[in-house]
Amino acid sequence: MKKIHIVLLVFIAAAIAVLISFLQSASTYDTVDTAMAKPGKFVHLMARLDKNQPVEYDAIKNPNYLSFTAVDTLGKSVKVVYNQPKPENFEMAEKLVLQGKYVNGLFQCKTIQTKCPSKYKDDIKNAEKNINTTLSNPTEKSSDNYN
Repeated sequence: MKKIHIVLLVFIAAAIAVLISFLQSASTYDTVDTAMAKPGKFVHLMARLDKNQPVEYDAIKNPNYLSFTAVDTLGKSVKVVYNQPKPENFEMAEKLVLQGKYVNGLFQCKTIQTKCPSKYKDDIKNAEKNINTTLSNPTEKSSDNYN
């Protein structure tokens, strides 16, 4: 075998090893039902705060305990326990990415990532309003003269 063939084989083997390790660490977002089907397994759960259910948090009594109900995109809810301080913009978040395990009827959350509403939503609404105003009141004559 030539040296170039050996180098290529080593390179291909390294690339396969990197891909396998990446695929093992890559995760997808699960639903409440799939998290319940994998008890004790670490999952990522995309959900939103159920504002109709109480949020249990007392910064004075125990600042490292937060309990709330989360609802996934399919409408299934689960009680979540988070043993860290409450995230700053928790109540304002449109979506929550919860990382943890479903154990004993509760989702034991290790990290919460909040997805806040876009600060550009108002700008988009204003831009649409400006476009509609411009389209309904076009200028009578253009300043360009092509004659």
